[in-house]
Amino acid sequence: MTVRVRPWTKRGKSGWEVDISFLWPDGTRYRERKKAPVTSESAARRWGQQRETHLMSEGKSALESEPEPTVQPEPSPVPTLDEFAPSFIRGHAKAKQQKQSGIDAKESILKHHLVPALGHKRLDEITDEDVALLLATFAEGIPDGHGGFRIKLTAKVKTINNRLTVLAKLLRVAVEWKKIPAMPCTVKLLKVPEEELTFYEQDIYDRLVDAAAKVDPRAHVIVLLGGDAGLRRGEIIGLFQTDVDFARHQLTVQRSSYQGKLGPTKSKKNRTVPMTKALEAALKALRHLRGERVLYRDDGTPLTPKKIRMWMQQVERRAGLPQTGAVHILRHSFCSHLAMRGAPARVIQELAGHTELSTTLRYMHLAKGAKHAAIELLDAARNELPNVAPVESTEGGSRPS
Repeated sequence: MTVRVRPWTKRGKSGWEVDISFLWPDGTRYRERKKAPVTSESAARRWGQQRETHLMSEGKSALESEPEPTVQPEPSPVPTLDEFAPSFIRGHAKAKQQKQSGIDAKESILKHHLVPALGHKRLDEITDEDVALLLATFAEGIPDGHGGFRIKLTAKVKTINNRLTVLAKLLRVAVEWKKIPAMPCTVKLLKVPEEELTFYEQDIYDRLVDAAAKVDPRAHVIVLLGGDAGLRRGEIIGLFQTDVDFARHQLTVQRSSYQGKLGPTKSKKNRTVPMTKALEAALKALRHLRGERVLYRDDGTPLTPKKIRMWMQQVERRAGLPQTGAVHILRHSFCSHLAMRGAPARVIQELAGHTELSTTLRYMHLAKGAKHAAIELLDAARNELPNVAPVESTEGGSRPS
């Protein structure tokens, strides 16, 4: 009995050919060559052995019915990170309808950081050492002036954590999809240092608002939407005229613009923000029939991040401030001013559209005197109680009847 296995190719297809040769009980020789219905050499050999055993046991009658021996399916090979990355983006990020900015960020992290470092490795072969070596690519040695080196991160801790989060999520999805049996490694995020949030003090902010009104009515509205209502840049671009309710003195934030396309807000929830008198007056002065959005460029096309940055730089220059073109500092100022004036954290969270309360609590240290005010509430409550006669001590005497 002989079973031979050799490579098989035909019309651009490849596989394994099984060559079976043996003697029937009557002494005649039988030989057949077939392409195995499996993909690996070892599985093809097992298939050939099962085929030979079946023919020998059933005799020549087996050639008439040609039943195929059962072959255990081969386990699917574990993909490499590079092979699995497109499925992760398509089947997880896009299938769950994540924000386009989030999808783009994941694709960028995979392309520029994870695939170059770990793309060649199978998912079940990624070890804790690999994660440590990946972290090492995010740092560099700086001479300390004494013959040694100190380690300096080449990116912010939050940025590095974003990259690690994508790796951890990709591996968890692979486990959910049964590509690997369990997490092959531990991915720990770096401790994020406390950062001071930059915001405009009230007098600086007022100066910025005055300067914006002199630059352009649209720049004036942009500054007030950020500083008086807490809107993000994409939310400012995506604000429709129908979102502004002058009768109720409020506006509804329900969409955001990213790369020229409208989508949901960052939290994927709508929120309602009451308008200050200054913001309401500025919006009334800007009403137009040009289109459905609140803000447009001179040529009638929707506003862009680049145009907003240009306006903000002009406003900052006129206000005598460094020209950054940044808009998000207005949102920080909105939250900071509310905290400094005693607004509750939950209210600030709702107005700003923060998903997590922990984000809002970063501003609450600005609430000066909040602790003293809280203790004063106890004194006030005690003063409101009616006068009650003190209870006499029963030590050394009888209890009062």
